[in-house]
Amino acid sequence: MKSLLLLLVSFSLWNDQPTMEGITKAISTGNATALEPYLDNSVEIAILDQEEVYAKTQAVQILKTFFVKNKPTTFNQMHQGQSRGKESVYCIGNLTTASGNFRVYLYMRIEDEKYFLQEMRFDKE
Repeated sequence: MKSLLLLLVSFSLWNDQPTMEGITKAISTGNATALEPYLDNSVEIAILDQEEVYAKTQAVQILKTFFVKNKPTTFNQMHQGQSRGKESVYCIGNLTTASGNFRVYLYMRIEDEKYFLQEMRFDKE
């Protein structure tokens, strides 16, 4: 029984980790295309003072433009949390780019153990 419980816990941790690791890697390398599978059908993106809700394909283009103008060097997660009902997750991190540093806020809904980015915010530090 213990081994079955350990196996279930390990699978759950393994299943959640690659998602956040994938998002973190995509942001730190400035790869908007790699973020696409994690984007919800509509995504609110706020970059500095500009804030809009975009369809997934538009969101990828907005992120590509942002990453071209602000070439990332590193992205470090500083804080991560989950809603009480475990239907959503948020992450706050620091993005270092060639043109300066940004505080990044991510909000994701969870459905069938998959994360869907619904909100992304990039504020200059």
